[in-house]
Amino acid sequence: MKRSASLDPQSAIPNPQSDIPQSAIDSLARDVRAGNRRALAKAITLVESTRSDHQQSAQRLLEALLPFTGHAARVGISGVPGVGKSTFIEAFGLYLIGTGKRVAVLAVDPSSARSGGSILGDKTRMPRLSAAPEAFIRPSPSGGSLGGVARRTREALLVCEAAGYDVVLVETVGVGQSEFAVASMVDFFLVLMLAGAGDELQGIKKGILEIADALAINKADGDNIDHATQAAAQYRAALNLFRHSSPTWDPPVVTVSARESHGMDTVWNIVADHRRQVSASGELDRKRREQQRTWFWNLIDEGLKQHFLAREDTRQLLPAMELAIANATLTPTEAARRLLSLLDQVGDRKARAARSSRRTRSA
Repeated sequence: MKRSASLDPQSAIPNPQSDIPQSAIDSLARDVRAGNRRALAKAITLVESTRSDHQQSAQRLLEALLPFTGHAARVGISGVPGVGKSTFIEAFGLYLIGTGKRVAVLAVDPSSARSGGSILGDKTRMPRLSAAPEAFIRPSPSGGSLGGVARRTREALLVCEAAGYDVVLVETVGVGQSEFAVASMVDFFLVLMLAGAGDELQGIKKGILEIADALAINKADGDNIDHATQAAAQYRAALNLFRHSSPTWDPPVVTVSARESHGMDTVWNIVADHRRQVSASGELDRKRREQQRTWFWNLIDEGLKQHFLAREDTRQLLPAMELAIANATLTPTEAARRLLSLLDQVGDRKARAARSSRRTRSA
C-alpha cells in the first residue's frame, strides 16, 4: 500500500542523547533542500522539540537553511466555527497543485497545549490533499504556550520554504489570539466567513477585520448563493469602517464554494495581485522585517520570563505572592514588585562580590 508522506509521524527525531554533529546537520540540510520529504519531517520534528540540546541543533540547521528561504507565498487562513475551513484548504491546495505549485499546510493550535496534539493530525480532514505528493501537511506542535506553538510554526515555515514549497498555508485552529499570531508570520491573511447564519457580523472581532487582507464568504452554493451575495455586501460596508493594516491595499470580499471548488482561482488571483502590489511598493520587505523584529523581541520576553520563573528564589516566593493576591492581602502590582525585586538583590550581591574581589586583588 502506498504510504502518504503528507502526515509523517514525529518518530524520525534524531538521537537526543547528545548534540547532533555538524556533519549530520549539513547532511539533513542538503536533504531538505533536495525536497526529501522524510528529511523535511525529520527537520521539523527537530525544530519543534523543546529539548535544549535539540534546540541548539535546530538553530544550526535553520542557519544552514536560512539563505534558501523567503521565496514562498505565506498565506494565513482563519474563519468562524463551522465555516468549512478544512474543506476550503483542501480545495484551495488542490487548485494550487493543479497550477504546478507545491503546497505546505501548517497550523497554529493553542488548544494543542492541553490536548497533546492538533486536529490536523486526522488524515480524514483533507484526504485528497494529504495523499498528493506535491503537498505536505503538518499538525500543530503540541505543548507549551501559544507563543511557543507559534514560534515552532514560524520555524517549520522556514524549513518548508527551504524544501522548495511555493505556497505555505498557515491555519488557525480554535478561537482567540491565534489569528493574530498567524497574521504576524504571513504575507496575506484570509478570513473565511459564513452567510445565512443570522447576523453575519456577529462573532467577528474588530481586530480581525483590521488585519484581514481579504474575506471569502464560503458555502456560496445551492440555495445559499443569494445569502452569500448579501453577506458579501454587508462585509464590504463593514470593512469601510476600519483602517486596514496596509496603506496600499483595500481588502476585497468574494464568495466561494469549497465544496464545489468554486472561486479558488479568484482567491489565488487576489493573493497574487496583493503580492505583486506590496512587492513593488517595498511593503512586503518592510512587513517581513518588522515581523522578524517583533518575533525577536517576543522571544526575548518569553525567554526572560522562563529564566526568571526557573530561579530558586522566584519559585520559593511565588506561591506566597499568589496566595496573597487570592486573599486580597496584596495587590497584584505590589506582589509583582516584590518578585521582581529579587533581580535587584542578585545584582546587588554580584556588585558586592565584584568589589570584594577587586579589593582582594589589590591587597
